[in-house]
Amino acid sequence: MQYRQLGRTGMKVSELCFGALPMGPRQKNIDVDTCTRIIKKALDGGVNFIDTAQIYETYEPIRRALQGHNREVVIATKSSATTYDDMEQAIREAREKLAVDYIHIFHLHAARATANIFEERAGAFRCLLDAQEKGLIGAVGLSTHGVAAVRKAATVKEIEVIFPLLNIAGMGIIDGSREDMLAAIAVAVDAGKGVYLMKALAGGNLLGRYHDAMAFARQVPGIAAVAVGMVNETEVDYNLGYFNGADPGPVETSTKGFAVVESVCSGDGACLQACTNEAITMVNGKARINPDKCLLCGYCTEVCPHFAIRMI
Repeated sequence: MQYRQLGRTGMKVSELCFGALPMGPRQKNIDVDTCTRIIKKALDGGVNFIDTAQIYETYEPIRRALQGHNREVVIATKSSATTYDDMEQAIREAREKLAVDYIHIFHLHAARATANIFEERAGAFRCLLDAQEKGLIGAVGLSTHGVAAVRKAATVKEIEVIFPLLNIAGMGIIDGSREDMLAAIAVAVDAGKGVYLMKALAGGNLLGRYHDAMAFARQVPGIAAVAVGMVNETEVDYNLGYFNGADPGPVETSTKGFAVVESVCSGDGACLQACTNEAITMVNGKARINPDKCLLCGYCTEVCPHFAIRMI
């Protein structure tokens, strides 16, 4: 396993970052004991970097997996809070549920962020800076799918870490192409920001191209790590093997996706606004998901007032 410096944060992280989104209730909704076992396996295999978020609801298995682990594990979390008070609560929640005094990285969680993100989230941003000054968090970051937001974050000295979406197919990138995002990341790296990547497999859409997709992501100049979601021990073994230089053979692909229960859907359209990749349309007053565009992020499930969107 390679370990790389994360920009100028002083943190050294494993190239393989454990992405905690898919195991939580937004996607697979795996029980806590199983989640704990999966995370422990990754940590025992050399992973020292975990990415999670307030809305992922995966703090409990991470806390359990850290118990008794004898190496420091870098935890990155995030919140979509917009106000000072809400972000303060998000920080408190993370520290309490993870049973830690200190969070290594805390991001503004803003998939659809524009270049105005730091004005739009001024209260939350100020809270993160205050928490950093108090020693509650190590680095302030931005998690985004947008090119303009990455470019803006590269110019903001208080932002030390950027977590952008990038994959070989360019799926899910907002306000630009794959090449545009690569250029924005290069600007961020040149500015000394720590950068690690999300959605290298486009939420599972590129599993059939695993080796090409991962080779592309790993070769982006200056990035520290690639976050990969893993929902069983077989996936952990496969990714550990690949990132440790072995040839684990062809990846086993499985079909998964989100579907709308039309009898429950009210047609209110909240999911359309939440979708970062325009994968949802309205057909005869009901939401419909295009599986070819869906990144399996689960953001639509969070906003549906009737829980009409289910993973299948």
